[in-house]
Amino acid sequence: MINFTKRMALTVAAVSTIATASMNAQQLKTPAPSPLQTIKQAFALTDVTVEYSRPGAKGRTVYGDVVPFGKTWRTGANGATKITFGEDVKIEGNDLKAGTYALYSVPNKDSWDIMFYKDLTLGGDVGSYKAENEVLKVKVKPQSVSDNMETFTIQFDDVKPTTMNVSLVWEKTKVSFGIKADIDTKIMANIEKVMAADARPYYSAASYYYENDKDLKQALTWIDKAAEINPKAYWVVTLKAKIQLKMKDNKGATETANKAMTLAKADGDDAYVKINEKILADAKK
Repeated sequence: MINFTKRMALTVAAVSTIATASMNAQQLKTPAPSPLQTIKQAFALTDVTVEYSRPGAKGRTVYGDVVPFGKTWRTGANGATKITFGEDVKIEGNDLKAGTYALYSVPNKDSWDIMFYKDLTLGGDVGSYKAENEVLKVKVKPQSVSDNMETFTIQFDDVKPTTMNVSLVWEKTKVSFGIKADIDTKIMANIEKVMAADARPYYSAASYYYENDKDLKQALTWIDKAAEINPKAYWVVTLKAKIQLKMKDNKGATETANKAMTLAKADGDDAYVKINEKILADAKK
């Protein structure tokens, strides 16, 4: 007969073996079938962030089969796709406040509904989807693409300072919706505030006025002051030449571009040499 001490030892050994097996099982990690991805794009004055899971086609027909037409879709796999806007934006011309939304959609052959949903707890339970929780719904057109996208992909396209597209691409279908940020009023107010201070960002203010077709005379005044502070800054002189060219002062633009090109050559900056060569060529037209 096994004595008490031996029974205890065997019991402890058995428990230890079970615990070790359990720990090993818990440590087993395999790739997710639909891996999670987070993408972020600097946009306007903040960022746009998307968090979603990426299913694969795996030889299946996606739209009309894996993703049925006319049914609400989580726009990805696992939980709902989430999109975060750091500031107020317009989606396809419609106002949407800054914040985080669940991104749902209803695919169809000729059109898609894209919905921004305020309840972030719904996840993939589209059967409990409630229209009253939609903050915004827009309709967009799908388009065919030549390259096959095996894995569902969300990407930022045509990114500009205040506009860009968010595109959903899978198989040979691409669906995009446009985002626009109306930040001009904010920036103009901020420029007025900052330029009233002692330490004035003349170059940045002049650059914004030039790029956005504001008062070019004011831009020229600011860029002259920036050049006075740093006369060897060829990028500053180059901007002055651009402003003069846009003002149709071809003679002034030519003189300034030649000066900027000399400074750029002295610093070995071939990129700015080429920029000023183009300004000189445009001034001759």
